[in-house]
Amino acid sequence: MPNQSLSLNDKVVARLAYAEAGQYSARDTELKGFFVKVGKRSKTFFVEGEFWRDGVRELRAMTKLGEFGDISTRDARSKAKEALGSIARGQRPGDDAKPKRGAVTLREAWDKYRDAHMVRKGRSPGTIANYKDHVERLFKDWLDQPLGRLGRQPALVSQRHEKITAEHGPYMANGAMRSLRAIYNHAYRSNPDLPPVNPVTAVDWNKEHRRDTGMSDRAAGKWLEEAYALDNPIRREYHLLLLLSGSRPTALKTVRIEHVDLRRRIIHIPKPKGGEIKAFDIPLSRAMVRCVVRTLRLGRTLHPEQALAWLFPADSASGHLVEHKEDRSDLSKWGNDLRQSYRTLAQIAQVPDLDIHLLMNHSLPGVNAGYITRGALLEGHLRAQQERISKVVEESIGKKGNHPVAMWLRSMKVVPEVVLTDAIQLAA
Repeated sequence: MPNQSLSLNDKVVARLAYAEAGQYSARDTELKGFFVKVGKRSKTFFVEGEFWRDGVRELRAMTKLGEFGDISTRDARSKAKEALGSIARGQRPGDDAKPKRGAVTLREAWDKYRDAHMVRKGRSPGTIANYKDHVERLFKDWLDQPLGRLGRQPALVSQRHEKITAEHGPYMANGAMRSLRAIYNHAYRSNPDLPPVNPVTAVDWNKEHRRDTGMSDRAAGKWLEEAYALDNPIRREYHLLLLLSGSRPTALKTVRIEHVDLRRRIIHIPKPKGGEIKAFDIPLSRAMVRCVVRTLRLGRTLHPEQALAWLFPADSASGHLVEHKEDRSDLSKWGNDLRQSYRTLAQIAQVPDLDIHLLMNHSLPGVNAGYITRGALLEGHLRAQQERISKVVEESIGKKGNHPVAMWLRSMKVVPEVVLTDAIQLAA
């Protein structure tokens, strides 16, 4: 029997003939979405409405209201009106006791991701700060919006990526989207009613090119002269140690005094990129020990209180060096430029790739390399390789024994009592 449109009441529904096969519907002409579905042996009231969210139609929501005979047409119509009201308010009919679909906000999702994932798993403060900057600055206007809104309207995410690219550059835009992607994926695990497709999939990613800023040994000689000319001697030593160690800038700025072991000639990095699980020790060459000794002396003189806690003390809220950027006209390379330079100079020193991975705390390639115990190589083999790299840096100024830069690199002068005698002798 074909579908019908009628003004439904108990008499009309009672007269509807049962279907000979399958089902047919009789829709009410007074209340849109209210209808009775007639089968071979039953007549069932339903209500149907379009479920919209944030201007987008998600689905057609249909709810069973009851069987004719158990419920009157009048009561069914009353329930239908309530159900349609729920749909209009953005709720699924009969689902009022449950949280609204996608009701978790970006702020709530970020707070949970930060505390339950990043902090608990020991992510570095720098990594957490980057995520915080992305969420609370670049997505500030979204913080109190339902996260599901982004899942239902991925075009919003794509448009924001384009906006950040235009205002802050392609690398910042890509980084912000990676943060949002991770937060959404984490939120979906405990909020399965979120749209399952991560909205960041709509992003047309910017091309990223590895920065080609490493120095050759010849260029390193000129750079050493630039570093020597810096006004702040602690910053001068910081940049030098960054070049000699290949460390990430943030890891070196936050080295505490108790992380420096001059007897064993190591600096311990407890929370590098990747968190505490990636903690490692940097073996110190003689040139690096001299650099550390000079820094200890300078810190005790220029910032005696902060120097009790930090290798690179400063008049800052944290007590340590915070901003490492320099004017390029004063120092042509700094920060990650020096990490790239270290890798380049290590190649010049003919240090094997596997040893460079170990020195720079990179993940080891292949299953076989994973069996290497880094600590067993630290104070012998890896320190010898570190010496080879430092030698390339020192020799980059040429044979200038009385040159101020050469004298600077060899000097330790007066050292504080915290420096161990045998360590001084090793560095001499």
